[in-house]
Amino acid sequence: MAKQVKRAVKAKQENVVKSEVFEVTEYDQYLFGMGTHYQIYQKLGAHLTERDGKEGVYFAVWAPNALKVSVVGDFNGWDVNAHVMERLEPLGIHALFIPGVLEHSRYKYCVFCRDGRKVMKADPFGIHSEVRPATASMVERLEGYTWKDSEWMEKRKGEDQTKKPMFIYEVHPGSWKKHPYSEANPQGFYNYKQLAHSLADYVLEMGYTHVELMGIAEHPFDGSWGYQVTGYFAPTSRYGNVHDFMYLVDYLHGKGIGVLLDWVPAHFPKDECGLALFDGTCQFEYADPRKGEHPDWGTKVFDYSKNEVRNFLISNALYWLDEYHIDGLRVDAVASMLYLDYGRNEWVPNQYGGKENLEAVEFLKHLNSLVEHRGDGSIIIAEESTAWPQVTDTPENGGLGFTMKWNMGWMNDFLSYMQKDPVYRKYHHNQMNFGMMYAYSEKFILVLSHDEVVHGKCSLVEKMPGYPQDKLENLKAAYGFFLGHPGKKLLFMGQDFAQNNEWSEAKELDWGLMKDPGHKQVHDYMKALISLYRNHPCLYELDTEEKGFEWISVDDADRSIFSFVRHSKDGKDNLLFVCNFTPVEREDYRVGVLKRKQHTLILDSTWENYEENQEIKVKPEKIAVDGKAYSIAHPLKGYGVLVFKF
Repeated sequence: MAKQVKRAVKAKQENVVKSEVFEVTEYDQYLFGMGTHYQIYQKLGAHLTERDGKEGVYFAVWAPNALKVSVVGDFNGWDVNAHVMERLEPLGIHALFIPGVLEHSRYKYCVFCRDGRKVMKADPFGIHSEVRPATASMVERLEGYTWKDSEWMEKRKGEDQTKKPMFIYEVHPGSWKKHPYSEANPQGFYNYKQLAHSLADYVLEMGYTHVELMGIAEHPFDGSWGYQVTGYFAPTSRYGNVHDFMYLVDYLHGKGIGVLLDWVPAHFPKDECGLALFDGTCQFEYADPRKGEHPDWGTKVFDYSKNEVRNFLISNALYWLDEYHIDGLRVDAVASMLYLDYGRNEWVPNQYGGKENLEAVEFLKHLNSLVEHRGDGSIIIAEESTAWPQVTDTPENGGLGFTMKWNMGWMNDFLSYMQKDPVYRKYHHNQMNFGMMYAYSEKFILVLSHDEVVHGKCSLVEKMPGYPQDKLENLKAAYGFFLGHPGKKLLFMGQDFAQNNEWSEAKELDWGLMKDPGHKQVHDYMKALISLYRNHPCLYELDTEEKGFEWISVDDADRSIFSFVRHSKDGKDNLLFVCNFTPVEREDYRVGVLKRKQHTLILDSTWENYEENQEIKVKPEKIAVDGKAYSIAHPLKGYGVLVFKF
């Protein structure tokens, strides 16, 4: 019993941090005011600590234009006058230590506005929240979780992710799988720990290298999928607490799976509990509504001209990377940040009369430079839908500094082509080869994301023309081309078994389709494609170099057939792809080859079983085809994709 008491006392001492560690100093204010206090979340927010021998919580919040601010919560009966905070100058940070406040206590800030209003606000730096629809912040501690992923984190350092395999599985945690209805869990959510095990098993079975998680930062409305954030520092409490989320990341790392998060620095919602009009004025957002609001989305836009706002966002990005060991952030809606006229009829030009938001540009360069110079292997990915130049070039060269960029142009052309009846595809042949005209202008990720299977767009398989079996065969042909085209890959959940229904955040995927032979074959085919991808470096190591790709036949529009080669760095492991986008079978299709070397067929999309070793040797003949002196011939089925190794 004595040993247990000693252990309990020791644990308590380890978890109690002296208040001086958290108290906001003049130097903290100086750095925050300069926009360079990259760990400001360690000072602002709510921190369990001790002062003068008394345990409690140190609260600190930035609210420069508030008349005064008080802390309200479970511990004072939500009395707005009980705990008025001290105002620290010159930045208008309000701080207060309150003894006796316990872990898990609920709290908010009552902001006394200069116009006489009192507004109850959640903590901008709060690390945990009540489960929606409640909106109070909760006192929690980041300390106390023992990470086990040191080997993963060490291995990641110094790696050039653009040279590594990356096949990302995009996941919405709340709708991937659900438990049966119960009163205790009416939405059926898997918690973070349950998700960790179930998701890891599936990702390992399929061979994906990374998962990208949607909707992790706290958000009140399920239908926003996490893109209208009220708690930037809080993993959503829908699925558990901060340590539960750490467990999810840690467990996936332990299984060799990278973790990416969607991150939303472009805009935030107008919910009264959130950042909008936080201190009674436009504190976090631009004051001019022509800059400060997105009319299409009904949201506020961060004021990137303010050092403190930029600091808030940069520290938030680093917070996810440092405190949760996240491997990378996918920055949402970058185009809306870059262009002052994005989605607007009325807009304010920049100082030179242009439409570029120069403040947002500098913010992105600053963030990306910081992440790059850390050298820890973490990455920043841009969802940027325009032709803005040099998104993935370095700031030193005039670029934005992102590690990679979603290839939205390729995606739009690709899906437009695939939705056409095969009879008419020959008139749109260039939609499939145009992407190679700019494939090396950026470091691209090819994406078939959630955005393409919602809002009446239907699922990928339902975009395909023809009867149900035609749709499945079309989809398999599409996936073969998708795999062979240069660029990292991203696929949204459910599309790897050809989910019929459009995605909804309110229900789980249609896993029952796995019992259908046609859908099961698509699933097995995708598994085979990912295995092919990971086992052949020619499919990823030269993604950003022209020598990694070569067309064999780029202009066979009449037959809607494409053939191309992916070259390996050492020239010893190359793959030839042949893709047929019509139902017409070519019994003895002949394709030109680059070398008088035996070719081995290692994958045919029309095989019934992809796990059997069906390698077929094919010897080149001296028959000129496609401008090449030698060629090989092999049956090419309708909607067939052939992959030869040489």
